[in-house]
Order: sequence, then C-alpha cells, then structure tokens
Amino acid sequence: MQILGIDIGGTGIKGALVEPDTGSLLAERYRLPTPEGAKPAPIAEVVKRIALQFDWHAPIGCGFPAVIRNGVAESAANINQKWIGTNVSQLFSEATGCPVYVVNDADAAGLAEVNFGAGKGVYGVVMMITIGTGLGSALFIDGKLVPNTELGHIEVECDEAESIASDVVRKQQNLSWKKWAKRLDKYLCTLENLFSPDLMILGGGAIKKQDQFIPLLTLHTKVIPAELGNDAGIVGAALAAFRALG
Repeated sequence: MQILGIDIGGTGIKGALVEPDTGSLLAERYRLPTPEGAKPAPIAEVVKRIALQFDWHAPIGCGFPAVIRNGVAESAANINQKWIGTNVSQLFSEATGCPVYVVNDADAAGLAEVNFGAGKGVYGVVMMITIGTGLGSALFIDGKLVPNTELGHIEVECDEAESIASDVVRKQQNLSWKKWAKRLDKYLCTLENLFSPDLMILGGGAIKKQDQFIPLLTLHTKVIPAELGNDAGIVGAALAAFRALG
C-alpha cells in the first residue's frame, strides 16, 4: 500500500510517496514554492502539480496549516483568510481527481513522530511543538491524537505565543539564540504548567539548530528533538489518510 503525502507550509509545498506501515518514503520528495498570497486556487494548482509529478491516481493525505474539521478549514493564522470556510478536501480532490484527506499540519507531524519517531512507544501525555513560520502543536494521550489544539495561539505574558517565539520572529527581529530561547522557554513552561506532559517533542525548521537552544530550556519535562525532520508532515499526512480509509 502506498499513499501520496503532501505537506503544505508557509514557504514550500512538498510531497512524496509513503509506505504507511513503516513511515518510509518510497520516492524522493518533490517540493514547489508556496504561491505568494497562499490563496486557495493557486495552492490547489500546486497540489495538482505534485500529484502529476508522481503520476498519482489514488488517495492523498495532506497536512494543512489550519484547524480542519470534516475537511473544512476553520482558521487561517498563517495563510490567506479566504481559506476560512473552504472545504479543503473537496477543493484538492477536484484539482487532483483523487480522494484527498486533510489534517492539521502539526497533527500530521505529530502522528509521524508518535508512530515512527521520537514518541514511538511512549504512553501518557505527549506533546509535539513545531517551530517554524508559526508554532504548531499536537497533543497525544496514550498515543491517541487530540486534534486541532493550535496551542501556538495561547497568551504568554499578554502576547500571542507565536508572535514572540516562532522561528520566523527570531529571524525577523534578529534575536540571539539566548534571547529567543528565553522566549521559547516561557512558552513551553506555560504548556508544561497547563498539561503536565510526560514528553515534549520539538520539531519544525528550527530543530536543525537544536544545539543552540534546547540546552537553554528549563522545563522539568523531558524535551527531545523530532527524528523525522522535514519528512514528518508528509509521513503523518499519509498515515492519517491511510487510517481514514479504514
């Protein structure tokens, strides 16, 4: 069984064929830039191009940066506001001619890590935080996903967390790793106080520089880097689609 997994990000959209029993990529990732403005029609066209690249005519799993309920986007924090109320599954299905199952992008990455990566075999409360354009979150209890948590939007000292602690903010404000890590630490400690997790997994683009900030964190919770890197969103989206097929 193969599933085409697609991960839609703020700067790039990438896809690959995935073996959902093992989480292995069966072909090299194919990446295209996210269209400027990130509006529905141009992004649907990119999804179509990725499906054509793999000559794909079967189910597709897609990680998407929004609250997703029954295939419909209910938020648009880092994408165009025109997505709110859009049936993303239907739009992408019409564009590709394939059945498309859509899941929140951080939930997709978390599914990959809990099933095949850093969180495999860990029970209790596991949190995954993706640090990139924004702050994504995925929450698991005994391996079961609590979807659409969107914890990057909670308030930390009167500011929305991702407005002060995302990797994009670090770059835009030219923050030192030490100064940025202090902000990230406040955010993660807030989550620790709210959820008392047994394990916290950090992923996203910032994790490439994990040695610059993970040692500076002060949480009591065990904090470890994600293992699947940039493949996590693709793998988790494919796994979610595979499970939806029953």
